[in-house]
Amino acid sequence: MSLRIVILIALSFQVMLFSTRPIMSLYALQLGASTWQIGMLTAAFAFFPFVLAIHIGKITDFIGDRLPVIFGMIGLTVGVALPFLFPHLWSLYVSQAIIGVSQIFGVISLQNVIGNISTKENRDHQFGLYSTAIASGGLIGPVLGGYLAELVSYPFAYFVAACIGVLPICLSFLIPHAERKKKAGTEKTGSSFQLLKIPLLRKALASSALVLYSRDIFVAYFPLFASQMGLSATDIGWIITIQGLTMVIVRFSLTRLSGKFGRGRVLLGSILVAGLSFLLVPLSSNAILFGVLSAFMGAGLGCGQPLSMTTTYNASPKDRTGEVLGLRLAINRLSQLIAPMMFGLLGTWAGVVSVFYVSGAFLIGGAFLTKQTTEEDFEEQKQAQ
Repeated sequence: MSLRIVILIALSFQVMLFSTRPIMSLYALQLGASTWQIGMLTAAFAFFPFVLAIHIGKITDFIGDRLPVIFGMIGLTVGVALPFLFPHLWSLYVSQAIIGVSQIFGVISLQNVIGNISTKENRDHQFGLYSTAIASGGLIGPVLGGYLAELVSYPFAYFVAACIGVLPICLSFLIPHAERKKKAGTEKTGSSFQLLKIPLLRKALASSALVLYSRDIFVAYFPLFASQMGLSATDIGWIITIQGLTMVIVRFSLTRLSGKFGRGRVLLGSILVAGLSFLLVPLSSNAILFGVLSAFMGAGLGCGQPLSMTTTYNASPKDRTGEVLGLRLAINRLSQLIAPMMFGLLGTWAGVVSVFYVSGAFLIGGAFLTKQTTEEDFEEQKQAQ
């Protein structure tokens, strides 16, 4: 029952989020934003989560999961309602900041619920189901937002997203209330960043950051590039939706793939495919080719998040799972904070096309950082087979 609730919450809040995020840059452009301002706007989503994620993780370790999920879903709903209530550029900045912090509360706690109710044997499968729900929301949301923006207006798309938020708010009250206090005799030693001494954890966090920032860069800058090529908001929504569809498909078979080839090989291959797809985007010129590349990119990026979630949870001290998941999200948000500002400057100086070339090169180079070379990694790979 708890797993179903978590999956429904994840699906609904992701629909809410992704019905607005792909059109955010187009809405900002309509309000007069420059390429640099759009990069800053994308970075606003990541700044406060980067600062607060570890502390939020520690809070969830202490008070349990229900209250953080409730707070997060309410915050997400308020955040997406602001651009409808106040159709100005400043409201998009405030909205992204609120959404970013609220999502952290919800995501850490939902992942902790799954980790707590699963066993080591079925954790890959259950995190895979959770990731499939996330990807399904990324599949539905862009099409919904694209149609609403084109047929009515950008503010109306944000209004519909806020209405969708009522569902995860109600469902969040059904999350089981279970406080995770430290067991007697256990002490938290050292800072959160000392946990990075665990080799397996470092690799999981690096791959997660690579995948997440790449997805954000595509969602933020592909609409700008595609609109320059003459594609409509609906076409752009469908292309991003194709990426979400392939993410769903690949995650259904992820347990079988990682069991047959090992997590390390699957992770390396998937990030390489995504990187090559990024490099080929500027060489394409029509919606069909964009859709094909988006599908390959989705297949590549779709493997990284669930594999890194499972590895992160398994490598965590059992009384610090929320803290470690918070550390993972802090590193993710750091990449999401730095990358949009850097690519915003790059896009201003060298054009939007350069964003895809440089991001693809980063993915391909960073993919080799995820190769499993430590004894712990090989041991986990053996257990998966």
